[in-house]
Amino acid sequence: MKEKTIDYILRSTWIAVAKMYNEEANKKGSSMATGFALLSIDSEKGTPSTALGPKMGVESTSLSRTLKAMEEKGLIKRGKNPNDGRSVLIYLTDFGVEMRKFSKYVVLSFDEAVKNNISNEDLQTFIKVMDQINKIISDKKVFIKEHEQAKIQ
Repeated sequence: MKEKTIDYILRSTWIAVAKMYNEEANKKGSSMATGFALLSIDSEKGTPSTALGPKMGVESTSLSRTLKAMEEKGLIKRGKNPNDGRSVLIYLTDFGVEMRKFSKYVVLSFDEAVKNNISNEDLQTFIKVMDQINKIISDKKVFIKEHEQAKIQ
């Protein structure tokens, strides 16, 4: 393909961002997934395990693996939810809080680097376009029905 598609630009940019985050996290023996989980857990009250997956936008099997690895590294601990005996709360350990601060530093450093190198006007346009793309997807305006496709051809 000679012309870059929107999909290609989004995917290649996200792959570059994920690689950058993983390289930085690897310096501390961590991963982007772990950092994202650390940032998604309420550091004071804990977070119900059932709320974490939807909050992060990940499947429960991936989340289970990530949480198990985090528990083995001493980043989190699980405890009973005092408000609902059927659910489990995920809490950060002291080490988890420390690593959460590192994850936050990494994310904010990237954010700052982008803001320092791209004009505010361009960033606002980018945000607007990304919001519009998300709306197109959530409104299911992506795929044309077969009978409408036949009219185009």
